[in-house]
Amino acid sequence: MNVVVLGGGPGGYVCAIRLAQNGANVTLVERSYLGGTCLNVGCIPTKALLHAAGLYRTATVEAKETGIDISSVSVDWPRVQARRQAVVNQLVGGVTGLLQANGVKVITGEGRLTSAKTVEVAQDSGSISLEFDALVIATGSEAKLLPIPGVQGDKVITSTEALSLDKLPDSLCIIGGGVIGCEFASLYASFGTKVTILEALPNLLSGIDADVVSVIAAQLRQLGVDIFTGVKVEEIISSDASAKVCFDGSSVTADYVLLAAGRKPLTDRLGLESLNIRTEKGFISVDRSTMQTSLPGIYAIGDCVGGVLLAHAASAEGMVAADAICGKKPEMNFQAVPACIYTFPEAGSVGLTEAQARQQNIDVKTGIFPLMGNGKSLIEGDTSGLVKLVADGATGEVLGLHIVGPHATDMIAEGTLAIDLECTVDELTAAIHPHPTVSEAVQEAAHSVFGSAIHMPPRRK
Repeated sequence: MNVVVLGGGPGGYVCAIRLAQNGANVTLVERSYLGGTCLNVGCIPTKALLHAAGLYRTATVEAKETGIDISSVSVDWPRVQARRQAVVNQLVGGVTGLLQANGVKVITGEGRLTSAKTVEVAQDSGSISLEFDALVIATGSEAKLLPIPGVQGDKVITSTEALSLDKLPDSLCIIGGGVIGCEFASLYASFGTKVTILEALPNLLSGIDADVVSVIAAQLRQLGVDIFTGVKVEEIISSDASAKVCFDGSSVTADYVLLAAGRKPLTDRLGLESLNIRTEKGFISVDRSTMQTSLPGIYAIGDCVGGVLLAHAASAEGMVAADAICGKKPEMNFQAVPACIYTFPEAGSVGLTEAQARQQNIDVKTGIFPLMGNGKSLIEGDTSGLVKLVADGATGEVLGLHIVGPHATDMIAEGTLAIDLECTVDELTAAIHPHPTVSEAVQEAAHSVFGSAIHMPPRRK
């Protein structure tokens, strides 16, 4: 079986490897760089810079509190950027090696469907035509440019440019208070940049549990970030040195304006219309059980199909598509896709928020354990966070887990497994958690659902 995969990001390259493992003859077409947005200008480089920012925070703030006196600390921004790029290069090189080891043929170029069984690949030297038995579209997404006057100004950047600035800006205005906006706010504010966030919705981080959002917002303000929610940006006026953002009769001036208000699918040049492949607002419509489009034999995964625009979701969808193509019965639980936020402190979330569960008329029970009662969090000097568990009061089933605090993005995997296996609160409380760790707070939050937390005073009746 000949299969073509369009796009070499975390969805495409994982799908290609799985297809090869299943015995298919696989060709992967990538127009720019293997690893896609995530490895090159997204998840990985952002977290590399955030790690550096975290070390700077530790040296300048946290070390003093533990009795470590560091007399002089400075930021060598070119070296910070060089390490970011070194991490990216190593991981992209690893993907290249994995594809080669699995016998996947890689072609550099941009693919466009010309029939239900052929794709034309435009290359610098001309075009070639590839025939296939099945094709997987994994072309991803790009930053969305908002219809704001002045949005094309020289001082207006996207997350891609924000990762490779040649020097630390003195000030930064971020339009959008979602995950990307809050992560960049944490990053640059930790290095001393004056950051302002402008968010159109009433709160930051739409879709994240309110108790988690309140902690992150408070910590951003503690870093000196100015946050304006429920505002409408009216105009951006750029000059040689800065840009002024006008909103609701007010304005803020900054060295750069970062657009972080969503992403749009890269599907407009694929030739989907000529084959009547269904789309909705540019996103490709698929059968989520197999990831097949409205045209049999054509599949789509990752950001270009909408839904959860996360690298690990794309990889999981790639595995589903690869198994479906090769006649297997794939499984993916879309209710158990974790979301991670790498702010200071970081956060992890999976399953239903309390508000979402109540909207479904579920008999909701919640358990919250503040990290001020957790020994490891106290040792690490970060007790501002909490663990919150959302459960069905009638059955005890775990419906959601939400963590904000040290190691939250690692610990959320426990909640993912709990939801995937339909665990109950009692099963979580029965699982012995190691001491001293932050993970103990998950067990305490589970105990708290029915008022039996050990390391927290009982609720007042």
